Amino acid sequence: MHEMAITQSVVDAIVARLGDAAVSCVRLEIGRLSGVVPDSVRFCFDVLCTGTSLEGARLDIAEPAGRARCHDCGAEFGLDDFIVLCPCGSANAAVLAGRELRITSVEVA
Repeated sequence: MHEMAITQSVVDAIVARLGDAAVSCVRLEIGRLSGVVPDSVRFCFDVLCTGTSLEGARLDIAEPAGRARCHDCGAEFGLDDFIVLCPCGSANAAVLAGRELRITSVEVA
């Protein structure tokens, strides 16, 4: 489960930056095309925060939808899965959003 390693990196980064400051909320952005399962991150977060300054912190996760732009017709369109195919039929498209995986904010109590 790579979500465990990803969540451990999030916890480690916050502890390294804030030290012993009590954290009340962590906000993440996990794009729908990132390949990361938000529910698994939630489970791992609760387990990994035990005994740290993040213990008891709330985890909020935003899940931005996928978006792409076709290089052939110029249309911008939504993506619901990993198949990047424009409604015009072209696969010549660039993913604009949906692959995000970042800490957007941390609230200290």
